Amino acid sequence: MTTKQISEIIEKHLVPRDDYIYGFADLTLLVDESFGDFQFGISIGKKLDDRIVNGIYGGPTMAYYQHYRQVNRDLADLTHLIATDLKKAGINTICTDPTVTTEQLDTIYSRDLKTRLSHKMVATRAGLGWIGKSDLFISNLFGPRLRLVSILTDTPLDCVAESIEMSRCGNCKHCMNRCPAGAISGKLWDISVDRDEFFDAFKCREMCKVMGEKHLKMNVRVCGICVAVCPFGW
Repeated sequence: MTTKQISEIIEKHLVPRDDYIYGFADLTLLVDESFGDFQFGISIGKKLDDRIVNGIYGGPTMAYYQHYRQVNRDLADLTHLIATDLKKAGINTICTDPTVTTEQLDTIYSRDLKTRLSHKMVATRAGLGWIGKSDLFISNLFGPRLRLVSILTDTPLDCVAESIEMSRCGNCKHCMNRCPAGAISGKLWDISVDRDEFFDAFKCREMCKVMGEKHLKMNVRVCGICVAVCPFGW
């Protein structure tokens, strides 16, 4: 099966098409060894609603929290539909969830808050964007106003887009200046820079808990200010 045919299977499920981006990535030697021969990735991003994101400049809203969760559910369902069609075409896949649970972050990933597969890494290798100073994925089309998911396959893909290996944030400090956790150092990302050098995930996570309790009166971890203020999303 050609990459064009795989694209046709994927695009059949991306409705409305303007709300999505996707790309193919060669992940050889970049994914956890537990994934075995599944060394190629399909990165899919779904746009967030601008009206809802625009409402969180001062902190998270219930509309944003519900929208965020719904888009994650939509992407999870989407990957399984695409994987089913790819399997019918003879292509093996591994589906991943758009996010991990709070319980998993408190237990399995508590040491460094790093998961087995980085959707942002897959997306940068697919040439869809870069990682910003706030550790958000900044897409070429939607800025940070999207959610990501990945599908792994052991079928070689024609990765026509050039991987993005350096930040394009430049001297912009919007997210850094507005981050209530002070989690952003201002250092630019590139593929040789570890996340902890430019972003403190623990500070962010703790502040998200505070913001959830303050703005939503719930024991949830949510903020979103860096998503709203990034000029690449305007």
